[in-house]
Amino acid sequence: MKGEELHYEGIIIRPPSEAQSIILQVTIGCSHNKCTFCGTYKGVRFRIKDEDIIEKDIILASREFPFLRRVFLCDGDALIMPQKKLVWILQLIRKHMPWIQRVGLYGNAKSILRKSPSELEELRDLGLGIIYLGVESGDKETLQAVRKGVTPERMIEAGRRVKEAGITLSVTVLLGIAGIERSLEHARATGWILSEIDPHYVGALTLMILPNTPLGEDYINGLFKMPDPKGLLLELREMLVHTNLSRGLFMSNHASNYLPLKVRFPKGKEEAIKAIDAALRGEIALKPEWLRAL
Repeated sequence: MKGEELHYEGIIIRPPSEAQSIILQVTIGCSHNKCTFCGTYKGVRFRIKDEDIIEKDIILASREFPFLRRVFLCDGDALIMPQKKLVWILQLIRKHMPWIQRVGLYGNAKSILRKSPSELEELRDLGLGIIYLGVESGDKETLQAVRKGVTPERMIEAGRRVKEAGITLSVTVLLGIAGIERSLEHARATGWILSEIDPHYVGALTLMILPNTPLGEDYINGLFKMPDPKGLLLELREMLVHTNLSRGLFMSNHASNYLPLKVRFPKGKEEAIKAIDAALRGEIALKPEWLRAL
Protein backbone atom coordinates (compact mmCIF):
# COMPACT_ATOMS: atom_id res chain seq x y z
CA MET A 1 0.00 0.00 0.00
CA LYS A 2 1.33 3.41 -0.96
CA GLY A 3 2.81 5.34 1.95
CA GLU A 4 3.72 2.29 4.01
CA GLU A 5 7.07 2.34 5.79
CA LEU A 6 9.10 -0.14 7.79
CA HIS A 7 8.53 0.12 11.53
CA TYR A 8 11.62 1.68 13.11
CA GLU A 9 11.93 2.82 16.73
CA GLY A 10 14.71 4.93 18.23
CA ILE A 11 18.24 5.04 16.85
CA ILE A 12 19.05 2.55 14.10
CA ILE A 13 22.70 1.54 13.76
CA ARG A 14 24.34 -0.90 11.39
CA PRO A 15 27.86 -1.91 10.38
CA PRO A 16 29.34 0.08 7.45
CA SER A 17 29.39 -3.10 5.36
CA GLU A 18 25.59 -3.35 5.60
CA ALA A 19 25.01 -0.03 3.79
CA GLN A 20 23.30 -1.79 0.88
CA SER A 21 21.22 -4.13 3.04
CA ILE A 22 17.56 -4.20 4.00
CA ILE A 23 17.54 -3.12 7.65
CA LEU A 24 14.92 -5.03 9.65
CA GLN A 25 14.51 -4.01 13.28
CA VAL A 26 13.50 -7.15 15.16
CA THR A 27 14.64 -6.11 18.65
CA ILE A 28 14.74 -2.79 20.49
CA GLY A 29 17.91 -1.77 22.31
CA CYS A 30 20.77 -3.93 23.56
CA SER A 31 20.49 -6.92 25.87
CA HIS A 32 23.69 -5.94 27.72
CA ASN A 33 23.56 -2.13 27.58
CA LYS A 34 26.22 -1.63 30.29
CA CYS A 35 29.32 -0.68 28.31
CA THR A 36 30.69 2.59 29.68
CA PHE A 37 31.63 3.98 26.24
CA CYS A 38 28.33 3.38 24.42
CA GLY A 39 25.47 5.86 24.56
CA THR A 40 23.31 4.40 21.81
CA TYR A 41 20.62 2.73 23.89
CA LYS A 42 20.82 4.53 27.22
CA GLY A 43 17.39 4.54 28.87
CA VAL A 44 16.01 2.00 26.39
CA ARG A 45 14.67 -1.26 27.78
CA PHE A 46 15.59 -4.25 25.64
CA ARG A 47 12.71 -6.14 24.06
CA ILE A 48 11.83 -8.27 21.07
CA LYS A 49 9.38 -6.68 18.66
CA ASP A 50 5.90 -8.14 18.20
CA GLU A 51 5.68 -10.94 15.66
CA ASP A 52 2.97 -9.24 13.61
CA ILE A 53 5.16 -6.14 13.18
CA ILE A 54 8.18 -8.24 12.19
CA GLU A 55 6.12 -10.18 9.65
CA LYS A 56 4.58 -7.02 8.18
CA ASP A 57 8.05 -5.50 7.76
CA ILE A 58 9.39 -8.58 6.00
CA ILE A 59 6.44 -8.65 3.60
CA LEU A 60 6.75 -4.91 2.94
CA ALA A 61 10.51 -5.22 2.38
CA SER A 62 9.90 -8.02 -0.10
CA ARG A 63 7.75 -5.63 -2.17
CA GLU A 64 9.87 -2.50 -1.81
CA PHE A 65 13.43 -3.86 -2.07
CA PRO A 66 13.54 -6.76 -4.56
CA PHE A 67 16.82 -5.31 -5.88
CA LEU A 68 18.71 -5.74 -2.56
CA ARG A 69 20.45 -9.01 -1.79
CA ARG A 70 21.25 -8.73 1.92
CA VAL A 71 19.33 -8.28 5.16
CA PHE A 72 20.62 -6.94 8.46
CA LEU A 73 18.70 -7.65 11.67
CA CYS A 74 19.00 -5.00 14.36
CA ASP A 75 19.10 -3.59 17.09
CA GLY A 76 22.16 -4.16 19.21
CA ASP A 77 22.03 -7.88 19.84
CA ALA A 78 19.42 -9.70 17.76
CA LEU A 79 21.21 -13.02 18.31
CA ILE A 80 20.02 -13.05 21.95
CA MET A 81 16.52 -13.95 20.75
CA PRO A 82 15.29 -17.47 21.53
CA GLN A 83 16.25 -19.95 18.84
CA LYS A 84 12.65 -20.62 17.79
CA LYS A 85 11.98 -16.91 17.23
CA LEU A 86 15.16 -16.41 15.21
CA VAL A 87 14.46 -19.51 13.14
CA TRP A 88 10.95 -18.20 12.45
CA ILE A 89 12.34 -14.84 11.25
CA LEU A 90 14.91 -16.46 8.96
CA GLN A 91 12.26 -18.79 7.55
CA LEU A 92 9.98 -15.81 6.84
CA ILE A 93 12.81 -14.02 5.05
CA ARG A 94 13.47 -17.11 2.95
CA LYS A 95 9.75 -17.50 2.18
CA HIS A 96 9.08 -13.90 1.14
CA MET A 97 12.56 -12.94 -0.15
CA PRO A 98 14.10 -16.10 -1.61
CA TRP A 99 16.64 -13.98 -3.50
CA ILE A 100 18.37 -12.83 -0.29
CA GLN A 101 21.97 -14.05 -0.28
CA ARG A 102 22.99 -13.20 3.29
CA VAL A 103 21.48 -12.23 6.62
CA GLY A 104 23.66 -10.52 9.22
CA LEU A 105 23.27 -9.38 12.82
CA TYR A 106 25.13 -8.19 15.89
CA GLY A 107 25.98 -10.74 18.58
CA ASN A 108 27.87 -10.43 21.84
CA ALA A 109 29.83 -13.19 23.54
CA LYS A 110 26.93 -14.03 25.85
CA SER A 111 24.39 -14.43 23.07
CA ILE A 112 26.80 -16.48 20.94
CA LEU A 113 27.65 -18.83 23.79
CA ARG A 114 23.97 -19.31 24.59
CA LYS A 115 23.65 -20.92 21.17
CA SER A 116 24.90 -24.47 20.86
CA PRO A 117 27.08 -25.33 17.86
CA SER A 118 24.13 -27.16 16.28
CA GLU A 119 21.86 -24.13 16.79
CA LEU A 120 24.35 -21.86 15.07
CA GLU A 121 24.60 -24.34 12.22
CA GLU A 122 20.80 -24.34 11.95
CA LEU A 123 20.83 -20.55 11.67
CA ARG A 124 23.60 -20.76 9.06
CA ASP A 125 21.55 -23.20 6.99
CA LEU A 126 18.62 -20.76 7.10
CA GLY A 127 20.70 -17.89 5.73
CA LEU A 128 22.59 -16.33 8.65
CA GLY A 129 25.86 -15.56 6.92
CA ILE A 130 27.69 -13.09 9.16
CA ILE A 131 27.84 -12.16 12.84
CA TYR A 132 29.37 -8.88 14.03
CA LEU A 133 31.08 -9.20 17.42
CA GLY A 134 32.32 -6.25 19.45
CA VAL A 135 35.57 -7.49 20.99
CA GLU A 136 36.83 -3.96 21.83
CA SER A 137 39.95 -5.21 23.67
CA GLY A 138 41.85 -8.35 24.55
CA ASP A 139 43.04 -6.80 27.82
CA LYS A 140 41.21 -8.21 30.85
CA GLU A 141 41.58 -5.01 32.88
CA THR A 142 40.24 -2.87 30.05
CA LEU A 143 37.25 -5.16 29.49
CA GLN A 144 36.45 -4.95 33.20
CA ALA A 145 36.86 -1.17 33.24
CA VAL A 146 34.40 -0.65 30.38
CA ARG A 147 31.95 -3.22 31.84
CA LYS A 148 31.97 -5.42 28.80
CA GLY A 149 30.77 -8.32 30.94
CA VAL A 150 33.08 -10.95 29.48
CA THR A 151 36.62 -12.26 29.89
CA PRO A 152 39.09 -12.52 27.00
CA GLU A 153 38.88 -16.30 27.23
CA ARG A 154 35.10 -16.32 26.81
CA MET A 155 35.40 -13.88 23.94
CA ILE A 156 37.80 -16.26 22.20
CA GLU A 157 35.41 -19.16 22.79
CA ALA A 158 32.53 -17.18 21.31
CA GLY A 159 34.47 -16.09 18.24
CA ARG A 160 35.70 -19.58 17.52
CA ARG A 161 32.20 -21.01 17.90
CA VAL A 162 30.92 -18.70 15.16
CA LYS A 163 33.71 -19.70 12.80
CA GLU A 164 33.32 -23.41 13.53
CA ALA A 165 29.64 -23.12 12.61
CA GLY A 166 30.66 -21.89 9.17
CA ILE A 167 29.43 -18.33 9.73
CA THR A 168 31.55 -15.35 8.70
CA LEU A 169 32.87 -13.47 11.73
CA SER A 170 33.52 -9.73 11.72
CA VAL A 171 34.91 -8.23 14.94
CA THR A 172 35.50 -4.67 16.07
CA VAL A 173 38.22 -3.38 18.36
CA LEU A 174 38.56 0.10 19.81
CA LEU A 175 41.67 2.24 19.66
CA GLY A 176 41.97 4.47 22.72
CA ILE A 177 39.57 2.49 24.90
CA ALA A 178 42.25 1.79 27.52
CA GLY A 179 43.23 5.44 27.82
CA ILE A 180 46.85 6.56 27.99
CA GLU A 181 47.89 4.37 30.91
CA ARG A 182 47.15 0.94 29.39
CA SER A 183 47.37 1.88 25.73
CA LEU A 184 50.17 -0.48 24.73
CA GLU A 185 49.03 -3.28 27.05
CA HIS A 186 45.61 -3.04 25.40
CA ALA A 187 47.22 -3.07 21.95
CA ARG A 188 49.32 -6.18 22.62
CA ALA A 189 46.48 -8.07 24.28
CA THR A 190 44.12 -7.15 21.46
CA GLY A 191 46.61 -8.41 18.90
CA TRP A 192 46.79 -11.64 20.90
CA ILE A 193 43.00 -12.12 21.10
CA LEU A 194 42.60 -11.40 17.39
CA SER A 195 45.25 -13.99 16.62
CA GLU A 196 43.49 -16.53 18.86
CA ILE A 197 40.07 -15.94 17.30
CA ASP A 198 41.39 -15.49 13.73
CA PRO A 199 38.25 -13.73 12.42
CA HIS A 200 37.48 -13.15 8.76
CA TYR A 201 37.29 -9.38 9.26
CA VAL A 202 38.60 -6.93 11.85
CA GLY A 203 37.42 -3.34 12.08
CA ALA A 204 39.59 -1.08 14.23
CA LEU A 205 37.62 2.00 15.26
CA THR A 206 38.85 4.94 17.30
CA LEU A 207 36.95 5.68 20.49
CA MET A 208 34.71 8.72 20.17
CA ILE A 209 33.93 9.98 23.67
CA LEU A 210 30.24 10.69 24.19
CA PRO A 211 29.03 13.01 26.97
CA ASN A 212 26.01 10.85 27.85
CA THR A 213 28.15 7.90 28.95
CA PRO A 214 30.03 6.96 32.14
CA LEU A 215 33.29 7.10 30.21
CA GLY A 216 32.37 10.56 28.95
CA GLU A 217 31.83 11.70 32.54
CA ASP A 218 35.22 10.28 33.53
CA TYR A 219 36.81 12.19 30.65
CA ILE A 220 35.17 15.45 31.69
CA ASN A 221 36.29 14.91 35.29
CA GLY A 222 39.87 14.12 34.25
CA LEU A 223 39.67 10.46 35.29
CA PHE A 224 40.13 9.15 31.74
CA LYS A 225 42.76 10.50 29.37
CA MET A 226 42.58 9.72 25.68
CA PRO A 227 45.80 9.14 23.72
CA ASP A 228 46.61 11.89 21.23
CA PRO A 229 46.78 11.10 17.48
CA LYS A 230 50.42 9.99 17.75
CA GLY A 231 49.58 7.77 20.72
CA LEU A 232 46.71 6.21 18.76
CA LEU A 233 49.03 5.50 15.83
CA LEU A 234 51.52 3.84 18.18
CA GLU A 235 48.67 1.81 19.64
CA LEU A 236 47.53 0.72 16.18
CA ARG A 237 51.10 -0.18 15.24
CA GLU A 238 51.58 -2.29 18.37
CA MET A 239 48.26 -4.01 17.75
CA LEU A 240 49.23 -4.92 14.19
CA VAL A 241 52.66 -6.16 15.27
CA HIS A 242 50.99 -8.62 17.66
CA THR A 243 48.19 -9.65 15.29
CA ASN A 244 48.58 -12.74 13.15
CA LEU A 245 45.59 -13.74 11.04
CA SER A 246 45.56 -16.66 8.63
CA ARG A 247 43.68 -14.86 5.81
CA GLY A 248 41.76 -12.08 7.52
CA LEU A 249 41.17 -8.51 6.43
CA PHE A 250 42.13 -5.85 9.01
CA MET A 251 40.60 -2.44 8.38
CA SER A 252 41.07 0.89 10.14
CA ASN A 253 39.20 2.85 7.49
CA HIS A 254 36.24 3.79 9.69
CA ALA A 255 35.25 7.48 9.77
CA SER A 256 36.58 7.74 13.34
CA ASN A 257 40.17 6.86 12.43
CA TYR A 258 43.08 9.20 11.73
CA LEU A 259 44.89 6.84 9.33
CA PRO A 260 42.78 4.67 6.99
CA LEU A 261 44.28 1.23 6.41
CA LYS A 262 43.07 -1.90 4.67
CA VAL A 263 45.38 -4.79 5.46
CA ARG A 264 45.07 -8.23 3.90
CA PHE A 265 46.79 -10.74 6.19
CA PRO A 266 49.33 -12.15 6.18
CA LYS A 267 51.05 -10.50 3.20
CA GLY A 268 49.95 -6.91 3.86
CA LYS A 269 51.04 -6.66 7.49
CA GLU A 270 54.56 -5.32 6.96
CA GLU A 271 53.45 -2.70 4.44
CA ALA A 272 50.79 -1.48 6.88
CA ILE A 273 53.36 -1.10 9.65
CA LYS A 274 55.59 0.85 7.25
CA ALA A 275 52.64 3.14 6.44
CA ILE A 276 52.10 3.82 10.14
CA ASP A 277 55.81 4.58 10.57
CA ALA A 278 55.61 7.02 7.66
CA ALA A 279 52.61 8.72 9.28
CA LEU A 280 54.50 8.96 12.57
CA ARG A 281 57.33 10.70 10.70
CA GLY A 282 54.84 13.13 9.21
CA GLU A 283 55.19 11.80 5.66
CA ILE A 284 51.50 10.78 5.45
CA ALA A 285 48.82 13.27 6.46
CA LEU A 286 46.29 12.24 9.09
CA LYS A 287 42.56 12.82 8.74
CA PRO A 288 41.61 16.24 10.15
CA GLU A 289 39.36 16.35 13.21
CA TRP A 290 36.44 17.85 11.34
CA LEU A 291 36.24 14.80 9.09
CA ARG A 292 36.14 12.28 11.93
CA ALA A 293 32.79 10.86 13.04
CA LEU A 294 31.05 7.88 14.60
